[in-house]
Amino acid sequence: MLGIDLSLLAVTLPLTTRVALGAGLLGAIAGMVGAYAVLRRRALLGDVLAHASLPGVCLAFLLTGLRETHALALGALATAFISVFCIAQVVRWTRTRPDAAMGVMLSTFFGFGVVLLTVIQNRADGSQAGLDSYLFGEVASLRTIDVITLAIATFVVAVACYLAHKELKLYSFDEGFAQAQGLPTLWIDFAIMGAVALVVVLGLPICGVVLIAALLIFPSAAARYWTERLSRVVILSAIIGAAAGAGGVLLVSPAISPDTLLGQIIRDADGGLPPPGPVVVLSGTMLFVLSLLFAPSRGLLASAWRHQKLRGRIQREHLLRTLYELTEAHGPYDREVTPTELATRYRSGPWTSWWTLTFVERAGFIDSQGEAIRMTPNGLAEAMRLTRVHRLWELFLVRHADIAADHVDRSADDIEHALPEEIVKSLEEELASDGRLPVPPSPHEIGV
Repeated sequence: MLGIDLSLLAVTLPLTTRVALGAGLLGAIAGMVGAYAVLRRRALLGDVLAHASLPGVCLAFLLTGLRETHALALGALATAFISVFCIAQVVRWTRTRPDAAMGVMLSTFFGFGVVLLTVIQNRADGSQAGLDSYLFGEVASLRTIDVITLAIATFVVAVACYLAHKELKLYSFDEGFAQAQGLPTLWIDFAIMGAVALVVVLGLPICGVVLIAALLIFPSAAARYWTERLSRVVILSAIIGAAAGAGGVLLVSPAISPDTLLGQIIRDADGGLPPPGPVVVLSGTMLFVLSLLFAPSRGLLASAWRHQKLRGRIQREHLLRTLYELTEAHGPYDREVTPTELATRYRSGPWTSWWTLTFVERAGFIDSQGEAIRMTPNGLAEAMRLTRVHRLWELFLVRHADIAADHVDRSADDIEHALPEEIVKSLEEELASDGRLPVPPSPHEIGV
């Protein structure tokens, strides 16, 4: 009955759909496993396992003479775990660092695999083996049973991550504390490495030896830009990996017309399509770049925007405090300040000065009559508040940090813009009588 169901499924599932579904499932499971592997600094281990699996694939073919998926997968899994064992022994018994040991094993096992691959291709039946497709993947050979295997593996890994989320989270961020709590950290580490090996073996037919490690890394790296919570990182990694896998396959689908712009880009001079494996990885890279640029909390554009807003706020606060200090000495507070007088205390570029003055005037803090500037009542209140915070911090640094009064102005400028309200209240209590003044006197001569 099971065979009938599988055969019916194979008939009703088109090739492109089957391959896209398989690649999407592989991306999902790689994203989930990669989230924990990257946190535990096991990202390079995926690359080692991928390259170390090539000699296992070749040895399995030499022993069986058949290109049977399950036999090749067992061979790949065997040599992958042998490489991990060799790395552990080299690190334990020599002075070699773990990253250097992994690099040595990666090169050694991959070189051995290439030699075996050459031997197979020189055999009479070697040309029909098609094992060279394991270097870059051959998703066209993905069968329905392979898709079902990927679906089952994805479901099992998802359930395991859900049930063991607390243990995995504790182990990922604080191994020592997890061990003190009695968690089997060694077995958890083995489970993570086993899951990485599983992803590598399942992904060889799709992405190949060279590119499968990327599928473990970029989904979690991209997800980290969107959230700080581990549970959300795991879910987003699975979604990003699935989108990259399925999207990469669909981008090189024969259904893409060669007359379209996309078809002209991806097809070569003879009208051929690139292998899906590299395109899957490039799709993931594109998603990573989009996350790097546009993520709202940690993306580069958002960070640049927040930095620019902070610079603008600091310039506006410096301008109002400068106006207050200029009028404090020569009063009254609503008198006009000329550009020449302002330039003696407020130094910035012409464009920055123009933009700051424009913004402060639109906020209702100053009025400009020609070139002269005058503080409004709202501007005076805000300038007094800013100057009060600045001088409270100056007084604290002079009295408790042993900073000279004539050097404290710049030190206060570095931190005053980030002082929260509770810190200001603490400074008021600490400085007693000075803290109760509307604006404490400056501990140094204004202008120094």
